[in-house]
Amino acid sequence: MPRPDDRERVAADICARLAKAGHRALLAGGCVRDRVLGRPPQDYDIATSAPADEIPRLFERTVPVGLAFGVVLVVVDETPYEVATFRRDGRYLDGRRPESVAPGDERSDAARRDFTVNALFMDPVSGEILDYVDGLSDLRAGVIRTVGDPGCRFAEDRLRLLRAVRFAAQLGFRIEEETLSALRRMAPRIHDGVSAERVRGEVLRMLTGGAAGRALRLLDETGLLAEILPEVAALRGVEQPPAFHPEGDVFTHTALMLDRLPADCPPVLAMAALLHDIGKPATQTFEDRIRFHFHEKEGAATAEAVCRRLRMSADETRRIVWLVAQHMRVAALPDMREGRRRLFVAEPDFALLLHLAELDCTASHGDMTRVAWTRDYLAGLADGVQPPPCPVTGDDLIRLGMRPGPLFREILDELREGFLEGRYASREEALARVAERHGGDASR
Repeated sequence: MPRPDDRERVAADICARLAKAGHRALLAGGCVRDRVLGRPPQDYDIATSAPADEIPRLFERTVPVGLAFGVVLVVVDETPYEVATFRRDGRYLDGRRPESVAPGDERSDAARRDFTVNALFMDPVSGEILDYVDGLSDLRAGVIRTVGDPGCRFAEDRLRLLRAVRFAAQLGFRIEEETLSALRRMAPRIHDGVSAERVRGEVLRMLTGGAAGRALRLLDETGLLAEILPEVAALRGVEQPPAFHPEGDVFTHTALMLDRLPADCPPVLAMAALLHDIGKPATQTFEDRIRFHFHEKEGAATAEAVCRRLRMSADETRRIVWLVAQHMRVAALPDMREGRRRLFVAEPDFALLLHLAELDCTASHGDMTRVAWTRDYLAGLADGVQPPPCPVTGDDLIRLGMRPGPLFREILDELREGFLEGRYASREEALARVAERHGGDASR
């Protein structure tokens, strides 16, 4: 794969080959925007006058991802570069794609794009920036503005409502007044023609793009949060005990956690941070002080429902639910019995759980004592985090006449803890104890 500083050279080479074949070819969109801002581009896209069916003839390896819309991927050293024919779009009937496209030039191609800062082109030979929509002015002013009428542009593809928020958050820009007004007005229509998978993609980009807290606040201010994540919007105004949460309500706490998420963090961690306290509204009580009894259990169930609604994979859902369900247990680690503690820290996602606990603490009371204790404990494990295997297996229990079931699992877990704590001198002693204690429960 090319190094980040080589990708522009490869993209320029692609443009040069297209130009040699007699076609106009320019760098387009986000890579030009980021280059002007002095940010490293995430990818390089190319716009060209070459017809889509001619592009594969000019390059060794291509993937026709959208020939009907003039889009071909040119693959160089396993890195894809999107090459799209200049076009003008027909009407949008499904809230996502135009019913037809027609050949165009760079002006018409700029006019069909979503936001002015994403509608810039650059000649890779001269370095000249081609700006047909005042995108450079908006870049200098720090403004996100639609190309043309915002209501029409959002109606064409309602995912642009979320994209406006993402770009504003990650670039640190404000949304221009007419664009913001249309965004707020059209927020309830985000569901029209926008799949759960596309919503999930934008949410994850917001959470892992280095400005997750800003994105969450802006989603809330525009009304989009209540539409796509009403469970998170419900955290607003849910008070917390000041002694533990001097920062304020649950929404404020969650946003502060997201502020601390690093760019490119694992999506599973990002979603867990967003959803970790999602069970608090349903469990809030006012006794001697504000309490949230078993909010992690309630939160795990709600988190699972959110993940399923967003069509996250089964593995991602399972991991996120586990992190939400377990996020209070790191604080209890110093008080656990050694066997249980060793098994807990050996869980596959314990490192993410510890990171989540650290974020939780820094966004609230700031007491890192238990997190620090846990890090010291992990560093002091001479034989590593993974404990040795338990000498007693499920097959051994079956030979004792036991049937697999809930009690079966409980016995195996207790045996693993017992061996780690030195309560059994040998495998034979452990099996004798099991037979003595559970001989009458063999069929359970």
